[in-house]
Amino acid sequence: MTNRAEMFFDPACPWAWMTSRWLMEVAEVRDLEITWSVMSLSVLNEGRDELPEDYKAFLAKGWVPVRTIIAATQGLGEDEANVLRKKMYDAYGRRIHLEGRGADDLPGITAEVVAELGLDPALNDAGSSDAHDEALRASHQRAIDLVGDEVGTPVVSVEGVAFFGPVVTPAPKGEAAGRLWDGCLLVAGTPGFYELKRSRTAGPDFS
Repeated sequence: MTNRAEMFFDPACPWAWMTSRWLMEVAEVRDLEITWSVMSLSVLNEGRDELPEDYKAFLAKGWVPVRTIIAATQGLGEDEANVLRKKMYDAYGRRIHLEGRGADDLPGITAEVVAELGLDPALNDAGSSDAHDEALRASHQRAIDLVGDEVGTPVVSVEGVAFFGPVVTPAPKGEAAGRLWDGCLLVAGTPGFYELKRSRTAGPDFS
């Protein structure tokens, strides 16, 4: 039986990147269809003045990739949009996370992504415009409506039941990835299951 997952990602979040790589592994060993959708740490943290200054600076930059992905997929059919969201996510994530470039030059990274995928060069201006923020906020709100507002990225919906996470490093591969997915199906199918958590003691391992 084909299972379905929807992952809500912010391209700048390293933990979401880890989860996305795990889901890709799951699709190799389980019958899984994945929908890739955008949420935004910048939207999530609007108005939270108590945040550290360096994180506020990160969030100010973080509008660029999410706005660009939303702009690029406006007007497309859902299947086509899903494919393009994933391609853009991969292209952003490779540069931000695997190449270690972070969020310092997201406009420059965007120009590379747009060129690599043969997209309209006008998208290079989308990250600094609020023209598509209504659609961005709607996509983000879908994630929040599924899981609640006390979370960050990633959000994964498993057969319609959503959770924050799994947060994992490094991303499990092969059958190990499949076993973690099996566990997610189990908890998603358990009425009243809400949380299973421990403190993180390691940073993202992109190997």
